[in-house]
Amino acid sequence: MDGAKGIVVSNGLDALCELAKFHRHRFEIPVIGITGSYGKTIVKEWLSHLLEKNHRVTRSPKSYNSRLGIALSLLEITDKTTVAIIEVGVGEMREKKKMIRPTLGVLTSFGKVHREWFLSRDEHLQEKLILFEGVTFFYPKTIEIGNEYENGILIDTENELFGFDFHLKDAISRQNVALCIAVAKRLGVSQQEIQQQLHLLPSIANRLENFKGQRGNDIINDTYRLDVETLSYSLSYQLQNSKGKKRVLLLSNQPDKELLSEIEKFEPISVFVHPDKEKINNLKNSSILIKGEHQDAKEWLRLLHKTKHQTYLEFNLKDIRHNIHWFRQQIKRETQLLCMVKASSYGADAQVIGPFLQEIGVNYLGVAYVEEGIELRKNGVQLPILIMNTEESGFEDCVNYNLEPAIYDLEQLNAFIRVLIDEHKINFPIHLKLETGMKRLGFEEEDIFALLSVLKAQPEVQVKTIYSHLAESDNESSEFTHLQFQKFEKMSNLLMQNLEEKPIRHILNSEGVINYPEYQMDMVRLGIGMYGIIENSFLRQAIGWYSQISQVKKVKKGESIGYGRSFIAEKEMQIAIIPVGYADGFRRCLSNGAGGVFIDNVFCPTVGNVCMDMIMVDISGLSDVKKGQKVEIIGQNQSVLALAKQMNTITYEVVTGFSSRLPRLYTD
Repeated sequence: MDGAKGIVVSNGLDALCELAKFHRHRFEIPVIGITGSYGKTIVKEWLSHLLEKNHRVTRSPKSYNSRLGIALSLLEITDKTTVAIIEVGVGEMREKKKMIRPTLGVLTSFGKVHREWFLSRDEHLQEKLILFEGVTFFYPKTIEIGNEYENGILIDTENELFGFDFHLKDAISRQNVALCIAVAKRLGVSQQEIQQQLHLLPSIANRLENFKGQRGNDIINDTYRLDVETLSYSLSYQLQNSKGKKRVLLLSNQPDKELLSEIEKFEPISVFVHPDKEKINNLKNSSILIKGEHQDAKEWLRLLHKTKHQTYLEFNLKDIRHNIHWFRQQIKRETQLLCMVKASSYGADAQVIGPFLQEIGVNYLGVAYVEEGIELRKNGVQLPILIMNTEESGFEDCVNYNLEPAIYDLEQLNAFIRVLIDEHKINFPIHLKLETGMKRLGFEEEDIFALLSVLKAQPEVQVKTIYSHLAESDNESSEFTHLQFQKFEKMSNLLMQNLEEKPIRHILNSEGVINYPEYQMDMVRLGIGMYGIIENSFLRQAIGWYSQISQVKKVKKGESIGYGRSFIAEKEMQIAIIPVGYADGFRRCLSNGAGGVFIDNVFCPTVGNVCMDMIMVDISGLSDVKKGQKVEIIGQNQSVLALAKQMNTITYEVVTGFSSRLPRLYTD
């Protein structure tokens, strides 16, 4: 590439590690080194969660604990970082220590994992302890290190947890959270602040994830790794959380003698190796632990997923990921991405989509109301969350759950400042909504000087972003849109010139990114575009809506169908009854052929009025249609846009109209 420069090195990894070492030595901040046989990632994530209200935390992503992963993690530290948490795997420990230079140390566990790499148990232990040479604080601090037993090392868990209400009762979780509390207290987090965060501890993907399954089953997904000690760890967790239910272990491969010996310690337990669909479907009222290959686990989880009736929504996470990547390609590298997950993430369930978006690295989440933000926090989302419609009754919750309110007038701003004064908060992030032509919420141009007067006088708030909404971003040649942007730029520039810290500015939504990329500014907002349900050939529709036939009937000429007898058969015909209705979001306006579904890729129009819980469709043109056959309401044949046109509405109204009683399934 023209103008590109490079540095020639003898070994790329060594050079990267040297760069990371140099970068680390620039910062005099607490750096926590976490190692252990298992539990490292859980402790890292939970500790970060306990610290996040008091510190700007930089932590190792995922399980980046090799030399390469550690180097990449250290290079994430910035001038704004106040605490770094680095996960460290076994091996090359002295080189890793020189890079990390930890000031605090945590040993999560000590067991036999990787013991085969060492001549003895003591050599194995000493390798781990190299990381902690010279640290100012080490936990566990008064324990005989290396005291092996089936769950790791012995620590004074109850002493650390005294006075805290912690909802997970098993010994493993209590041990992990005790480690986190000890370090958090060391770093100045109060008991009250720790307690508040304990209620919102995130679950970690594929590591003791808990799900409610159908037929009364409780599911524990722990597919990250399978060896004797992690199996023991998981079985112990299952035993203490089974609530008296019979216990089941699902494995993808036949266990060896060592694994079998470990399983025997936890009898009675039923073990199924690579179970078929019939065995999975026969499980009920059980605590089911999954320790298998990821692809096997996905199929088992699908079969065990709690469903409510035959009609369901399906969301393809791979397609959502593709769509977000496409939008990223349309904007500058430095432009940030805010994803809207209001209205339960447009029907997809924000409690699932929020953590997914956090995992793939978006910068911000946005919701309409405080309650939606609280649910995200309770499901482990740590990203900044913008609350667009913040009512005064929700101000205290904004503070308690670290949610960032949109402020749209002076009365609302002053009310929020009063709450912050009572809570002894300063520099709390807020977002300013400007009115540029929608005539909805927002500061008018004549309010700006009064607004600046309050902002300059009140240290309680810090303006994080300034934003507005476009009225017709879907119109690619709108003069009104250009006028809106000019007004927004004028108003926001006046604010920017008079604020010490320069806020982020954003005005584009999904369609705005496509039609007006020149107005992307510092951040853009994606909503419905994530799901690919706007007119664009590069995007993939990530939403499917399916059902199945409940019954097939013959209708004679002259017979009526449905409520009100609005349809009279003009000839003999065959119909299918499908369990979906206006209570699910399939509206009554789709009655009598105004809408329909696809069966065997053939469009089947509705006959009669749409009922609350079912529809009838004409299948006269099909042969060999049977009860239980799959029905497509939205999918490859019928898009959300097509259904919206049949309903004489917009796609937003279709997807936000999906009933909460519809099960949501997620594929990847």
